[in-house]
Amino acid sequence: MRFLLRILLNAVAVFLAAQLIPGINVASLGTALLAGLVLGLVNAIGRPLLILLTLPATLLTMGLFIFVINAACLGLAAWFVPGFTISGFWAALFGALVISLISWLLSALLTDKND
Repeated sequence: MRFLLRILLNAVAVFLAAQLIPGINVASLGTALLAGLVLGLVNAIGRPLLILLTLPATLLTMGLFIFVINAACLGLAAWFVPGFTISGFWAALFGALVISLISWLLSALLTDKND
């Protein structure tokens, strides 16, 4: 149940980011759901590996390189999902920031504090 809620939160965040950030396009609500699923899988599987591989760059930039990793994960998710497009690096970077903030906010509002 928690996994489905996470996918739904990611889908809402992707859909809202597409509305707010020029350069991010989502064809439909179904595409947003698929993008939420793929983004969740990319973040669960690929992101830890990317963080480990880019640890020196992350340390040199005092953690700011994590934003680039988030943008890369969003771009990878867009590459896998037809109908979900990102036009460039800056759109991916700002989109990743918006998706992270919206997902965090919705998660804080909707999840049970006792879990």
